[in-house]
Amino acid sequence: MSDQREAVRSNAKYLRNVRPIDPDEICDYVEGNPHPAVVRQLLREEAADLGLIERDDGTFVPVADEPVQPHRGPVERFPAAYERRLEDLLADRYGPNWFDGASGDLLRSTIRRFKADYLEGRSVEYDDDAAAGYAIYHLPAYYAAVQYALDDLADRGLLGRDLRVLDIGAGVGGPALGLCDYLPDDALVEYHAVEPSAAADVLADLLSETDRNVHPTIHRTTAEKFDPAAAADGEGSAGFDPTAPDDGFDLVLACNVLSELEDPVAVARSALETLAPEGTLLAMAPADKNTSVGLREVERELEGERLWERDAVAVETDNGDENGDDPADYRRGAVTVYGPAVRLWPGETPSDRGWSFDVRPDLETPSFQRRLDEATPADDADHAPGEFENVDVQFSYSLLRVDGRRRIDTSLDTGEWAKMAEMERHVTERIDLVAAKLSRSLSAEGANPLFKISDGSEDTDHYAVVTNETALNRDLLEADYGELCSFEGALALWNDDEGAYNLVVDEETIVDRIA
Repeated sequence: MSDQREAVRSNAKYLRNVRPIDPDEICDYVEGNPHPAVVRQLLREEAADLGLIERDDGTFVPVADEPVQPHRGPVERFPAAYERRLEDLLADRYGPNWFDGASGDLLRSTIRRFKADYLEGRSVEYDDDAAAGYAIYHLPAYYAAVQYALDDLADRGLLGRDLRVLDIGAGVGGPALGLCDYLPDDALVEYHAVEPSAAADVLADLLSETDRNVHPTIHRTTAEKFDPAAAADGEGSAGFDPTAPDDGFDLVLACNVLSELEDPVAVARSALETLAPEGTLLAMAPADKNTSVGLREVERELEGERLWERDAVAVETDNGDENGDDPADYRRGAVTVYGPAVRLWPGETPSDRGWSFDVRPDLETPSFQRRLDEATPADDADHAPGEFENVDVQFSYSLLRVDGRRRIDTSLDTGEWAKMAEMERHVTERIDLVAAKLSRSLSAEGANPLFKISDGSEDTDHYAVVTNETALNRDLLEADYGELCSFEGALALWNDDEGAYNLVVDEETIVDRIA
């Protein structure tokens, strides 16, 4: 580290708890009296390590300790600043009328091709054209989806303002931009993206529109080849090291990438090993059956795995535990499903197919999607209006932690509640149970509302079907995705056509949301 840089760091460390750090002041204390602009740039480069945010007046102050508050409101549109930036990029690559003529035809055919490849399970190669098409079609929905998932963490005060983030398979940046906009202006983000394809060029361009306190680094390599040591601080710094057992990333994103990997479990396991002891892995997937079920399979494969070695002292003393298996003995504990899936019965985990996804309000149609769609030639027989407009926000997600915490930490007793693992013996009976609502209504318009429910013990899909809505069971209809409900007097039936259990909610059933 240069003497000048070290002098700036030393002054910043001294002043950070005294008064705002002003580059105009620090330059007088640095040998050679560098220009304030030089000092400001050095402070920006060291800000993440020093825990400093840059204010509008050009001074630097320590990032606050308060956790981020949940948004709870809907994401209504993809921000105009990102729209303009993407359209500028498209215009630079394909010309000002990028959506028309040969370039428009190329982009439309590219989108059709990667959609078909995806649906048929073929791998997608992200060259420049595929990256541009992917940004046009997928960027807005992924931008919105990640913010809803982050609410689950913020709601429990588990999303801090000082974040080190690893984004595996970052793509063109939908989740990254969504995260940056979710955080308040006084947050500090050290962001590391892992993306080997041409999508990284789009990502880099869009990240330039984020806040000054977002400090991005793009590692142009595959998830399998990424070395976490590449994200560690350089020699002579305070020493962030994601390979150390007591350090690591506060948030790891693996969004819409696991289904594209040969060994998603191995990649997710490696990602978990880079988590800070109180960090979170957020994995997301599209809502379709294959990717959603695949995400849940990865979640279940990793659940319960212990990461890192037992503490040497704990090995010797066993912390008084006769079995020598106290979670406190581990530098990082067992992988725990924080949410939205639940584990309400001690020692029980589900083995049903696990198809669960959330649905949120549609976005406003972004200008770049509308332009590409409206410019489709009239003689294109394969085109239906809206083909290139993708504003649906439907997604599956999993939050994994290694500190044992769960969003819903409840332990049930069979003396009071029925267990889904034993539902076969309750068929045709009215029973009481507790379950999380893990879908919006899955029924066709006009049919009885139908919701996937889970208590974390089931080996077969369970659904709650509302055949008669009353004031006493309306809580099921109003409950949010992932919310816990108690059911009193639900009628248990077997649905032979679907190979699933139906819990009939009618005029005799009482449903209460459990805070």
